[in-house]
Amino acid sequence: MDAVLAHDEKGNVTETEWPDADVIVGNPPFLGGKKMRSELGDQQVDALFTLYKGRVPHEADFVTYWFEKARTFATARRGRRAGLIATNSIRDGANNRVIQKIKACCELFMAWSDRPWILDGAAVRVSILGFGDSTENQKLLNGIPVKSINADLSDDLDFTEALPLGENLRIAFQGPVKVGPFDIDSATAAAMLKQPNPNGRPNSDIIKPTINGSDIAGRGRNEWTIDFGDLDQQDAALYEAPFEYVKGHVKPVRERNRDRQRRESWWRLGRSGRDLRNAKRGKRRIVLTPRVAKYRLFTWADSDVVPDTRVYAFARDDDYFGSSRNRVGDLRLLGYSAVNV
Repeated sequence: MDAVLAHDEKGNVTETEWPDADVIVGNPPFLGGKKMRSELGDQQVDALFTLYKGRVPHEADFVTYWFEKARTFATARRGRRAGLIATNSIRDGANNRVIQKIKACCELFMAWSDRPWILDGAAVRVSILGFGDSTENQKLLNGIPVKSINADLSDDLDFTEALPLGENLRIAFQGPVKVGPFDIDSATAAAMLKQPNPNGRPNSDIIKPTINGSDIAGRGRNEWTIDFGDLDQQDAALYEAPFEYVKGHVKPVRERNRDRQRRESWWRLGRSGRDLRNAKRGKRRIVLTPRVAKYRLFTWADSDVVPDTRVYAFARDDDYFGSSRNRVGDLRLLGYSAVNV
């Protein structure tokens, strides 16, 4: 933290001044953006957000602050270079916006996009980047000479500059964040599905099959989840068996949550998945794909499935979607196959 944050004589938080140098080489600490507050504390994280506002997205991993700091340092004077290591997630999402800024003002002259890294028995995948001014004639990607290195650490099509198709807006959703043990095994689900309720409604209203990345890539677990959606506590309690299960298993966990809304609405999933629920209404099936997988896999699933948070869902039930003019979104044209579960 001291490498990116400092305190002046009055105790005010400031940006650390790095000593003058021609080359910056380092292995910054790896810490996911969602774990920063629990590991560093609210005060430190809020200070980071304030000092690097507009430079580093709040969702980005901790390591990206070193990359942004090195970017400003490398552009301050001709001839300065930087070489830093990050996890391979630097290529994606909010993290990659920091690399896009580097690419806009510097030259990526060396990179390894995805290589194994073993430290103290823990194996991770890392990316290594070298950047600076444009005086370097040779560019190497994964040890091979290339003409240019894109911000996503590729050398062919630069997908970081791709624009979204209007026809595909609001059809892809991340599975809801559950925040608590809402998942149940098939035996527990079967028992609950047989039980009546005082409101006359079946428990199938809120007990749904769930699918995670392992179910798609391997053998299905046949697990279910309890999803009360946006029901208030009084209406949720009318589904007696599921409600009592959540009260006994989820409520104790949620009472310790830092988020007040999650503590008070303990019977609901952490994020309701309302957008996905509305988008798939009236559809008989949806397309699912894991967020993290070695290969891009797609599968059809019944529309009442609740995808895990590590799964993306496409709320379409037709075989073709994408551009209405040339069907570029057809899964088969992209080289993928969709299979039934």
